[in-house]
Amino acid sequence: MFVLCTVVIFIMQAFIFVPLEVTGNSMSPTLKEHDFVVVENISRVKRFDIIVFHAPDGNTYVKRVIGLPGDRISYKKDSLYINNQLIDEPFLKDIKKKKNEYVLTADFDTSELLGVKTIPKDQYFVMGDNRRVSKDSRSFGTISSYSIIGKARLVYYPIQDMKIIKH
Repeated sequence: MFVLCTVVIFIMQAFIFVPLEVTGNSMSPTLKEHDFVVVENISRVKRFDIIVFHAPDGNTYVKRVIGLPGDRISYKKDSLYINNQLIDEPFLKDIKKKKNEYVLTADFDTSELLGVKTIPKDQYFVMGDNRRVSKDSRSFGTISSYSIIGKARLVYYPIQDMKIIKH
């Protein structure tokens, strides 16, 4: 029985639920440096999910999915537009209230930034919630679906910050 439990735990940790420590401030205040999160890799990636992935520069990052394949993303006057429709970003409301003295997200359009009209098939456009310090798709481009490790689902340490991660 012990061997069976050990095998099940190993499989779940290796293939379904992966623990990870957050480094850096790019997802603050949603995730803070040294938060430990559980990453799940069995469900489909959706807009505004927080994902963990291997970036083109070889590093592993935690970022929020902003653009899906086929989307055209733009920011104008600190507002997100997807396919020319204004989209609310509820996860940024508190940040914008505290920092209303400056623009959180500088204007850009994916066609200018990436050189293509829409995000290519099997690619995602990701950004950190702390937009002013985040190294993300604005600097390294879109990320491949094959580079995604999984979705961050739960902060489990430190205990006082334990929470289910929602988008």
